[in-house]
Parts: sequence; structure tokens; C-alpha cells
Amino acid sequence: MVDSPPAETVPWYTRSLSHVYEALDTDGGGLSSEDAASRRAEHGPNRLPKARPPTVWAIFLRQFKNPLIYVLGAAAVVSFAIGEETDAGFIAAVLLVNALVGGVQEWRAERSSQALQQLIRTRATVVRDGETREVDGEELVPGDVVLLESGYRVPADVRLVSTHGLEVDESALTGESAPVLKDETWEGSDRALLGDRRNMAHAGTVVTRGRGRGVVVETGANTVVGRLAEDVTAVEGGQPPLVTRMERFTRAVGLVVLVAAAVTALLGVFLQQYDAVEMFLFAVALAVSAIPEGLPVGITVALGVASRRMATVGVIVRRLVAVEGLGSCTMIASDKTGTLTANELTVKRVQLPGERAFEVTGEGYAPEGRVVRDGHPPDPDVADELSRLARASVLCNEGHLYQHDDGWTWRGDPTDVALLSFGRKLGWSRPSALEAYPPAEEIPFEPERRYAATFHREDDGTDGGGGAAVFVKGAPERVLEMCTDAVDGTFSRAALERQAEELAHEGYRVLAVADGRLEAGIESGGQPPEPENLTFLGFLGLIDPLRPGVDAAITAARRAGIAVTMITGDHPETALAIARTLGLADSRAEVTTGDALVDAAPETLAEILETTRVFARVSPDQKLKIVEAARGAGHFVAVTGDGVNDAPALRQANIGIAMGKTGTDVARDAAELVISDDNFATIVAGIKQGRVAFDNIRKIIYLLISTGAGEVLLVLLSLAAGLPLPLLPVQILWLNLVTNGIQDVALAFEPEEGDVLDRPPRETDERIFNRIMIERVLVAALVIGVGGFATFVWLLEQGFSEAAARNHLLLLIVLFEVVNIGNARSETTSLFALSPLESPILLAGTVSAFLIHVGAMYLPPAQAVLGTAPVPAAQWLRLGGIALTIAVAIELHKLGWAARRSATRNSEHGGE
Repeated sequence: MVDSPPAETVPWYTRSLSHVYEALDTDGGGLSSEDAASRRAEHGPNRLPKARPPTVWAIFLRQFKNPLIYVLGAAAVVSFAIGEETDAGFIAAVLLVNALVGGVQEWRAERSSQALQQLIRTRATVVRDGETREVDGEELVPGDVVLLESGYRVPADVRLVSTHGLEVDESALTGESAPVLKDETWEGSDRALLGDRRNMAHAGTVVTRGRGRGVVVETGANTVVGRLAEDVTAVEGGQPPLVTRMERFTRAVGLVVLVAAAVTALLGVFLQQYDAVEMFLFAVALAVSAIPEGLPVGITVALGVASRRMATVGVIVRRLVAVEGLGSCTMIASDKTGTLTANELTVKRVQLPGERAFEVTGEGYAPEGRVVRDGHPPDPDVADELSRLARASVLCNEGHLYQHDDGWTWRGDPTDVALLSFGRKLGWSRPSALEAYPPAEEIPFEPERRYAATFHREDDGTDGGGGAAVFVKGAPERVLEMCTDAVDGTFSRAALERQAEELAHEGYRVLAVADGRLEAGIESGGQPPEPENLTFLGFLGLIDPLRPGVDAAITAARRAGIAVTMITGDHPETALAIARTLGLADSRAEVTTGDALVDAAPETLAEILETTRVFARVSPDQKLKIVEAARGAGHFVAVTGDGVNDAPALRQANIGIAMGKTGTDVARDAAELVISDDNFATIVAGIKQGRVAFDNIRKIIYLLISTGAGEVLLVLLSLAAGLPLPLLPVQILWLNLVTNGIQDVALAFEPEEGDVLDRPPRETDERIFNRIMIERVLVAALVIGVGGFATFVWLLEQGFSEAAARNHLLLLIVLFEVVNIGNARSETTSLFALSPLESPILLAGTVSAFLIHVGAMYLPPAQAVLGTAPVPAAQWLRLGGIALTIAVAIELHKLGWAARRSATRNSEHGGE
């Protein structure tokens, strides 16, 4: 037996049939069952390579792949090593809770994504042992002879042997929305693009019209779709922006904590003459306590909240970090077919003779709409001409469109289905039309003919008598050659051809429709004559319509500062017409074809990206190059798509977004986000929730870091002044993990501030700790640290014991946290302008955290561990007044920040 040659040798589409048969050791009569079994053992099942879904254990362990988790883990180990088992236990508990929260969320998302993958087993009609039989698609082997018919999914890569009007929808592979007419006699070079190989039918594509016969040349992983699936696993995914920012942030936190711990140890040894070992252990404990232990849980909850909010609008999040990543993206590279458009060809324009143009309302195949001119229905005389055009459209047709369970179901060539929908809008259904005009013969569409024709009896009660009606559709120039008249009595072939060219230039796929009559009639089974002396009825302009809401979504994305680029396998003129409608591009200069990308250097690609809004005639590897170039230019790239051809780019992107309803399994497996309703407009909701998630993460970081920095400053000031330790390590952990921890989790549920889509994306190199964050944290830390130190000094001077002073100080820090949670709700809006009732979860969390601490002041077990005790009412008032100073300080900073921003804007405006 001869093995299938590898893909990099002579391509199958360049070989003659005799060479194909020789290479596969077969012939046109098919294989025997024994031979097929032997080959299946050698080549394996005809099954696509597929990544195994992650186990629950793998998802759980994945939660620990976080830079901050590494720091906390090291802190727990050190704490345990120095005998601080309580501290180590607290940190270990936080890590476990974080992994459980994140793991459950990702496990649910993974289950939802897998539920979308409606695994349908492909059946194949094959010639075995000289007989035609139906087998499971996985049983096919190289050398099998298969039969293809309308509605069939191609089960493997097939070299065609014979075709009869065979058209195949290859949009899942190429992005080209129009079906490809196949021709077994086609000859091409080994550089022919995938969509141009007309003597091949590829696995995963769908036969929309006609019949064909071919020999299987590749199966499983060796098919085009199989190699794409393997490419997905070979491509290294882009790192989400949150991971990048958190890595920088963790390094900064680690450096600050180490410096603070070192300074503390040095002060204790050289200024206070403490024992060196004792100060080392204290410095380590301080470092452990200063780390924001609640941050991983807070971030995980914030992302989980955003993912649930996104799920309500149809976005399934497979990886939590992708939530914020979508909000960070600076560029969306979108597939056209099935993403921006509905992938349902629709008749949108009717051009009757005499330059009478009409619009057809409605989108997609559902026959909901009407034919209008300037918003008004046509006049009665014109309505008759339109009805005649609709009648011809449904009779010269092989498609099926029927109502089922309050919806519409269709089968067949997209063009035929579009014509059936158009006909129903004008009162013509195919079944009723066939009843009135029984079919006699047909001339199927062939590439050399460029038209299709059907002949129908006009019965007068005699067999074959009464003449025959003929209905024709096809390429404008070909149909016009057969016409001698027009429906309005005027016929100018040159003028009509100009009208067809204008429609094509506008991006329409143009069909000409005509009818005529054979006086002698036609006999069934006879060879029909080529139609002549036809009456031209009109042109139909078809286009793959935009998805509802896409134009508004793109406008919103651009308003948010996100560049939107269309990538498609379609013709440049068609792509430009769609782009014009969406407002993406205005001229041909903004369109680049795949040919220009073949040998383009990286710097050239970067220049092309600057001016291109539409990439047309693009192959999968070229799409991958575009994404790589965009990332190299500094973009955070989100790639959308639904086809197998999109999968490598989805994987390469920072954020991959797959369509869940019509998307392929390979595309969904490669993506971090899945749009369950296939609506590009849903992405805008995702962008908004991603930005809200990042805003809430910043709020959480501010709350935790400002409190932690204040605690460090408090300890350093006390140590420098020769005072006792103001807070014990376990008390600091109580503040960080319990009181502050409950509040920061509640802060993750904050709603949007209202302007998230009216501001540009964050700069790709922007740090979490930008200028306003640094200033705000310093102000809050100074108030907490200095205020806490002054209070501790005053308490000791008043004769309070160290334990009592620490108890009062612990309550003061809790009160600082309660007030500071209000400061954290917005970086710019005043605390007093934000109603607590607008965020009930945060209000409940704040009250709960406060009551938990109050309970700890009265419950003996907590008193024993934390050293707490009840505090007199007078001290409550004093401590409450001190805590309010942090609100005053932050309010003054917000006013100062707003004044500086206003002055900067005025200066920039004046400079212009």
C-alpha cells in the first residue's frame, strides 16, 4: 500500500487523476472492506485532533499560577519555619479560598463552553465492495470513493473525480461567504489559494448544490482543517494584560516589603539594641503581614462577578483573566462572515428595467420584510412586474425554505434560499409555484454556462401540450445575451450591463432573472434547448447583511478608543462595501489584500496596519501574521471569529473571542471568550464589563495597599520612637484578611461609574500604580500611619497598658477601613456624592466586617487570640472622629487632582 504523501510534497490538486489513483493504490471503483480496515489500522480514524478538556484538578492547580500567589506561598513557608503557625495558617487559608473561588468559576465556564460544542457525527456515502453504502465519517480512509450531494458535510479532503453543478460553502475555512463552484477538470499551480482549488472538496465544508464524486486523499489530522487544529496547539497564546500588570505590581510589592522589613530590622538592632535574631524574626513577620493577602481573592471575585455579568448578555468566559483583558484591548481584529455579517445572503436591491430601483427590507433568510421605493410600496403596475420577477426566482431554484416550530428552516445553496425568501416577501412560495407550474426539465448551473434554467409545463389537459414556461437566472452578461425584450418593453443591453456593473461596484452579488416560453412545449427526459428570445425581468442585488446592532457596536468601540479591523477572505469590493456601511473604511486605499502580505517584512506590516481598516482575500496564515504584527506594534489584540480558519489567530491574540452558535469546535477551543449569540454587538458589553472589572480591581488594590502601607508606617514610627510593638502580627493579619478582606470582596461588586466607554483604553505600558494611585495611597497611608501612631502614643501616655492600647488601636484601624471603603468607590467622584444604597453588597459587606470585629471584642475565644476587649463609649467617639480624618484628606486630594487636570487641559488647549 502506498502512504498518503505529506502535505509539503506535490499537492493533490495539481496531480492528474491517474497519478492520484496510483499514489493511493486505488481506482474509481472504491476499496474493499478488507482493504479499508487495513488502511484504517494504518492511518487511524478520520478524526480531528482535539485538545483534552482540563480536569477539575488541573483547573484547581491553575489558580496557583499567579505571581502574587508565589509571594504569599513563600511568606507562608517562612512564617511556618520561624514558628508563626497562626500566620502561616491564615495565609494558607487565603490561598485555598482563592483557588476554590477561581476554580469553581472556571470549571463552570468550561462546562458551558463544552455544552456549546454540539458534536454531530458526520455520515459519509462511500463505495465499498462495489456497492454504495453509508458509513460513519470516522471510518473513511485514503483511497475511499465518496459521493457528495446537496446538504452533505464533506467528511474528508477529497480530490473530485466528477461534478454536476457542485457548489461548496467553504466559509468555515476561507471566510469567503459565497459558495465555490467545483470543477474536476480545473488545473492550477501549487501556489493556488485554498479557496481557488476547484478540483478539491475539504473536510468540514458543506455541499450547497449539485452532486459530486471523489476519492479521499487526506483524513483526520492530515486534512486542511486537521492541520489548522494542530496549528492552534502549536501557537503560543498572548499574555492577558492583567497578568502582565500583576507581574509588575508583584515585583514592586515584593521590593517595598523587603526594604521595609530590612529597615525595621536595622532600626531595631542599631537604635533600640534589640537582639539581632529577634529582630530578624520580627522583620519577617512584618513583611508577611504587610503583603496584601486578600488581593488574590479580591481580584478573583472581581473577575468572577464580571464574568457572571457578561454571561447574562451572552458572553461565556473560559479564563477569568480574559474578562479584564477584553476591557484592556486596543484593537479588535474581526472576521467578517458570520461575525459582522449574518452569513445569510439576502436580496437587498431590485433593479427593474428602466433604472427603477427598489429596496428590500428584512435581514437573513426569514421572509420578513417587503419591497419599497423611498419607503413606500410600489405602484400596482410595477407590483405586477415585481411579482413576475419573484415567480421566476422561486421556480428557477433548488433550495428549500419552510416554517418549522415558529421559526424558519432552510436547506440548499445560500443564493437559492435568499431568492426563496425574496419570493415569499412578494407572495410566492416554491410549493405553490410548482403546483401552478409543474416542473418538466432543468439546465443546472455549470461554470461554462454561467446560468441555470428550469422548464415548466403549462398543461392544457394533454400530455406535453400547451407549451412550456422557462425561467432563467445567472450572470448578468450571460442572461442578457439570451434576452430580446424587457418586461417594460424597452431593452438596451449596454445600458443594462452598466447598471449591473454599478450594483457590483456597490458590493452586491448581482443576478439577472428572465423568463420566456416554448410554444412547442417540452417532454420530460428530453434534452432541453438553450433558452432564447427571453424577456428580461430585472437584476437582484444580494449581500450578506450586517448583524443587527453591529454598526452601533463598532461606533461604541471606536468611541472607547478601540481600533476595529475587518479580516476576510471575501473580494475587496465586497469587503469595502460592508466596511463603508459600518463606517470602518471610506476608500479602496484603506483595503489591503492578502497578496500584499505574502512577503511583507515586519516593519512593512506595521506600516500597513497604520492605514488599513480592511484586509481582504486573506488566508489563515496571513491572518496570523496580521495579529502578530499588531501585537508587535504594541496593541493588545482581541480577535473574533467563528471558522476553523480563525483558530490560529484566536490563539495568538491576547484575547480570542469565538462565536458559540455557529462557530466551529476548533475555534471555540482556541478562544478565551465565547459569544453564545454570535453577535458582535455583545462584545461591547464585554468591553464595558472588562473595564468595570479593572476599575474594581484598582479599588481593591487601593484599599488593601493603603491600609497595609499605613500599618507598616505605624510600626516603623513606633519602632523608631522606641515604643512597644503597636500591633501584633496576628492582629495585622486579622485586619488584612477578615475586616479588610470582607470589604474588598464586597468592593468587587461595585457597579460601573457610568463613563467606562467614553474614555480611551489604558496605555499598554500603564502600570497599576499610576500617578493618581501612588498619590492616593500615600495620602491614606500617612493618615492611617501618623494618626495611628499619635493615638498609640496618647493612649500610652494616658496610662493604658500595652495590650489595652493595642486593642484601641486595632479598633481605630478597623474604623479607618470602614471610612476608607467609601474613598475607594471612585478615584474622582466625592464620597458624599455616592449613595451607599447604590451598592447594597458593599454596604452589607462593610457593616458585616465591622460587626464581626465588634463581636471579636466580646467573644472570649477571639479575645484570647486577638487580645481584644470592649471599649468605652467615650473612646468610641474619640476613635470615630479620628477615623473621619481620612475622608477629609482624600476629599481634599480629589479636589486638588481635579484642579490640576483642569489646568493641564486648559494649558493644552491654550497651546493649540
